[in-house]
Amino acid sequence: MDGSIDRRVFAKRTSAAVAALLAGPLVGDGSSFGQVPGESNNRLVLLGLNALARAHELNYFADGHRGASFVAAHLMCVDNDLDAPARSRIEELFNINWATSALCKPFPDETPDPDAVARIGEALTEGGAVLRQVGHNAIFAMLAIKAFRMVPSAATPQRIDGVCALIRSFTPWRDVAPDSDVDPPPFADSTAASRYILREASDAVDRFVGFGQGFAGHMLTFGQSLVELAAMGDEEWADSCRTAFRKYVTVTRRGPAPDARRIADHKPSKLRPTDSAYWEQRGDHAVGIGHVFKYPYSYYDLIDRAYDPALKREWDAKAFHVF
Repeated sequence: MDGSIDRRVFAKRTSAAVAALLAGPLVGDGSSFGQVPGESNNRLVLLGLNALARAHELNYFADGHRGASFVAAHLMCVDNDLDAPARSRIEELFNINWATSALCKPFPDETPDPDAVARIGEALTEGGAVLRQVGHNAIFAMLAIKAFRMVPSAATPQRIDGVCALIRSFTPWRDVAPDSDVDPPPFADSTAASRYILREASDAVDRFVGFGQGFAGHMLTFGQSLVELAAMGDEEWADSCRTAFRKYVTVTRRGPAPDARRIADHKPSKLRPTDSAYWEQRGDHAVGIGHVFKYPYSYYDLIDRAYDPALKREWDAKAFHVF
């Protein structure tokens, strides 16, 4: 699929999401997300932007994850048309854990400057080809850019400054030379790139059984962030991270280190994050630092772009490892 077709698909999906978002109030006034079937608001998106913009002042890594998870959860609900019980439970989990914390408190009123969102992409590009903490600089930058474009009135100077500071906080991690045979398709070719990322993540699931699935999960989130950036028209920012992504694939292909800590695998389950029961059975504090929201958002977005029934079946048989 060429880039122009992909952008039309993206525009169609984004227009539907924005229409749903605008049905609700801008401010975080406690309105329930998904309380009325077919309606939603942007409360989680705004709370996520507050958290992303403030994370560098607190714990940039953990709190950045929490902020990104607000945005990812909202997009997962909208893109996959989750039903009202699932949406309500998801918002309840955020309310219990982070929504009322200092991390998400409002920012002062300022005149928004949506054009300044480009500074986040510039901050990402500054990182160059360096692999920074599993690619979280790209993951969080993409979600922040997308969120600001969805809610341009939130694009105030203090929030944008805060997100830029967050993106610049990430440090080099396992920054090895990429293997020459690691050559992903252009990120602007969303179908081919999504298939590549899903296959690498699927192989990683098998490779890391018994050692936790963080490598597979972040293959999904890091890779999807670059596909999504390109689909939004920000191909230059996505391509600035190409070498870093190749490094991550190289590291992941090497598998667990000899001294890697063993971690119990998830038990097999047919429940998936698109099922209400998946969220209803999750404990009130069983959300970690937000991967439970970010992994499935990226996974379903990639599956939707890949148009590959065989790959979808392969993943459905093992997705419980990541979810």
